[in-house]
Amino acid sequence: MIRDVVCAVLLLLGALSCLLGALGLVRLPDLPARLQAATKPQTLGLVLILVGTAVRLEFENAATLVLIVAFQVVTAPVISQIVARSAYRTGTMARDNLVVDDLADRMERDAD
Repeated sequence: MIRDVVCAVLLLLGALSCLLGALGLVRLPDLPARLQAATKPQTLGLVLILVGTAVRLEFENAATLVLIVAFQVVTAPVISQIVARSAYRTGTMARDNLVVDDLADRMERDAD
């Protein structure tokens, strides 16, 4: 009974986090904010859903889900950073909205 409740709560929280991330992806105005919405809530939502699923599974199958969680937590921020850097370098990101722009100095040095 307790496992069912814990599983249901984790699955619902994960689904809610994914929904909020998807809404942020649609509603937020610029690329850095959209990347934030695409990465953090989606990763948290997937982790919660997989942990909720792991509660109901046997240990061998749950261990596989833990590996999936680790892979997602490691790769999602890296991919988001690569997309943001590519958008910055190609000029598709509005640089006026950035509070700190460390990459501009580096790009100027590389251009010289």
